Amino acid sequence: MDRPERPRLSSLSDFRFGAVATETIEDTLLHLAQQNEQAVQEAAGRMGSFRETRIVEFVFLLSEQWCLEKSVSYQAVEILERFMVKQAENICRQATIQLRGKTEPQNWRALKEQLFNKFILRLVSCVQLASKLSFHYKIISNITVLNFLRTLGYLHTKEELLESELDVLKSLNFQINLPTPLAYVEMLLEVLGYNGCLVPATQLHATCLILLDLVYLLHEPVYESLLRASIENSTPSQLQGEKFVSVKEDFMLLAVGIIAASAFIQNHECWSQVMGHLQSITGIALESIAELSYAILTHSVGASTPGQQQPVPLHLVARPPRAALPPTHEAGGICQI
Repeated sequence: MDRPERPRLSSLSDFRFGAVATETIEDTLLHLAQQNEQAVQEAAGRMGSFRETRIVEFVFLLSEQWCLEKSVSYQAVEILERFMVKQAENICRQATIQLRGKTEPQNWRALKEQLFNKFILRLVSCVQLASKLSFHYKIISNITVLNFLRTLGYLHTKEELLESELDVLKSLNFQINLPTPLAYVEMLLEVLGYNGCLVPATQLHATCLILLDLVYLLHEPVYESLLRASIENSTPSQLQGEKFVSVKEDFMLLAVGIIAASAFIQNHECWSQVMGHLQSITGIALESIAELSYAILTHSVGASTPGQQQPVPLHLVARPPRAALPPTHEAGGICQI
């Protein structure tokens, strides 16, 4: 019997746009918009704190080594982010209780040390769980994970590996099928194709993947520059930074910014048309799309968008896309949600 073909990293040929019925696209887009609006409304506290460059790079390189598709690497980062935020909140709660004299004096310190010592194990478990969500592609076996950990000097058993996965699952109430910006990017590209976008979706898709990787790797610098532009101040206050958390968790906004930046790189003459389509589809202000695309381009190719807009007020950037109205058709295309 022939050996199975080695899984490939996702490539341009793996994607087919324009093959899905418009009704399905509309329903999916509306569902994503509603998910995003809920995420934006619930965003607070330490969310986004663990999308740190070194952590993201580790996950990306590990996913590449294990020949996982791009969606798995983004999913793994989001699972790890949610898990670490939960753990950090738990440590803070324990510290608060300790200060009130109601528990062991070193309880929260022990939790912190345990989290630190098991971080690599938890990270790898998140990648493995993400691969299982994409089981039609490739699942990373326990043997593969244990061998990898051994090369780093971490000796674990299969039981410890299973317990680590279970800890992540329990901490997140088994809700690990989290949305990622890639899902929003690919859905919007599908809609752009139906609406007559001049730049081919497959052409934009390749550039979008590169820019999305870059935004994940430079998450803090990109959003820090966006915050400074939004408030027209180079030194944001702590309160302004806390309010900006909802913008960092707005995947629809990130998706339109990624696509707009990709369109400018691919064909800047069509940039305005793409921007118009994105505004019509999502309801996000053109100024907000322009500001984010400008921040992405500045941190990637060092270019500025044509006709750069004035800095946009924070309330405009943070506004979630409209999701209450049902999708409608206009001029043969899929219009705003």
